[in-house]
Amino acid sequence: MSVRSVIIGTGSALPARRVSNAELAETVDTSDEWIVERTGIRFRHIAGPDETTATLAADACRAALGAAGISAHEIDLIVLATATPDQTFPSSATKVQAMLGIDDCVAFDVAAVCSGFLYALQVADSMLRSGAAKRALVIGAETFSRILDWEDRATCVLFGDGAGAVVLEAQDTHDTGNVGRGILAMRLHADGRHNDMLYVDGGPSTTGTVGKVRMKGREVFRHAVVNLAAVMTETLERAELTAADVDWVVPHQANARILDATARKLHLAPERVIVTVDQHANTSAASVPLALDTAVKDGRIKRGDLIVLEAMGGGFTWGAAVVRF
Repeated sequence: MSVRSVIIGTGSALPARRVSNAELAETVDTSDEWIVERTGIRFRHIAGPDETTATLAADACRAALGAAGISAHEIDLIVLATATPDQTFPSSATKVQAMLGIDDCVAFDVAAVCSGFLYALQVADSMLRSGAAKRALVIGAETFSRILDWEDRATCVLFGDGAGAVVLEAQDTHDTGNVGRGILAMRLHADGRHNDMLYVDGGPSTTGTVGKVRMKGREVFRHAVVNLAAVMTETLERAELTAADVDWVVPHQANARILDATARKLHLAPERVIVTVDQHANTSAASVPLALDTAVKDGRIKRGDLIVLEAMGGGFTWGAAVVRF
């Protein structure tokens, strides 16, 4: 039997508190005009005291399971991508497992910052195709507001909190109901030489503290446009497809200017790019699945569409996936 991993459900969750640029400007030296012009961001969601990465992830999973029409007990793998876990250990994935009422399944976290969901998707895809699991929850969830320096206007205005999840199922590619669907190709990369361009200045093994996000914005922008265009082309070639075959690009929602520049570099029409950064800001590992779920729910992405998922984050890490939805 030839097996392919198919997305059968998507879901997302956002904190209750929605913060506009104008509200942020009441406490941060910034303005709505300054933020919109440079980033395209208008709103972000900020987790409250009772909301954590794991609680948001669990809510996103419940929505994805509902969309897939299956129960939590049919899941045998949970891979959660996050840079802001509830605890140093155990993994937030095991907390989600308990919240969903699953007594036993493989559950662990993946850390690749904004590229985390792509890394988690590759891990889950490999395990499903190997037969190690049948159905997986693949999650990106973050509470980045907890690691922001709210006196650094260059970074604190960029990020928000949220979670997105997909249900991935191993299906026989010869099944007539599954012709062409599933993950067709993936490519992941990392280059640790660029650690000082986007990082957190703390950790258990160094400072013993959580630390805060630090970023060199111009350098990150330059690398993002080049790397994302290259990895999308590389992944499409691996799937023996071209940009002309793509129905939708679902990118990491870091900055509207990065999205525009990447689309131009690939000669993609702007209307084929899913954009949610204006409403959610940069939610790191959550941004790709959150944007995917938004476009599925509003009817833009339909079954059979060819989509490209892509992201780049601290490390640097970056990657792309070509998926027949």
